[in-house]
Amino acid sequence: MTTRHDGCLVVLGDEIHLARTVRKSHTTSPAAFTSPASGPIARIAENWVRWVGVLPSRGSLVGAPDRVARVGLYTVTLGDDGALLDLWDGNCDGLLVAAFGVGHVPERLVEGLTKLASRIPVVLASRIGNGPVLSDTYGFPGSEKDLLGRGLIGAGDLSPYHARLLLHALLAQGADGATVRETFTTASAR
Repeated sequence: MTTRHDGCLVVLGDEIHLARTVRKSHTTSPAAFTSPASGPIARIAENWVRWVGVLPSRGSLVGAPDRVARVGLYTVTLGDDGALLDLWDGNCDGLLVAAFGVGHVPERLVEGLTKLASRIPVVLASRIGNGPVLSDTYGFPGSEKDLLGRGLIGAGDLSPYHARLLLHALLAQGADGATVRETFTTASAR
C-alpha cells in the first residue's frame, strides 16, 4: 500500500495516525498522541507497517498563504454571558467557536454570534474534541440547528483546533465565506 497521495501521516510510538485526526491527549505520557474517533491507521512491529484501517479519501489541498489572517478561538464556558464576543468584532477575519456538546451555546450568546456570522465566517465545533457537531437534532435557541440557521458553519468531526487551522489556512488564501462553508461541508461529509 502506498500513502504518497493520502496526506500527512504522523508516526509516533509505533503507531501511524492521519494528521487530520491525531491530537495530543496527555501532557507527559510517551503515548501522548491518539486519534480518539478513529484510532491509528497502522502499527509498526518488527520493522513492518501493519495496516489496521483504511485511509479515507481526503479533500483538496489548501495552498500556501498569500495574506495574513487573524482567526480567533472562542471557548464557550459555563456562566458565559457573551460579553467577550464583542471583543472579536472587527479584530479577526474568522472565528472558531468551541461550543458545548454537539454544538450548543447559552441563549445569551446567540445574538452576538449571529452578528459576527453576518460579517465573518464563524465555525462551530464541539469543545469536547471527539464526535461531530450535529446539524438537525436540537432546535432550541442556541442549539446547533438554530446556530447553523443563523449563518454559523458546522465543523463536522473536526476538533476546535483542527477546524481553526483549516479556517486559518482558507482565510490566509483569501477564501470568501461561501468557499469556507463549502470546504467545511465537504470535510464534514467524509
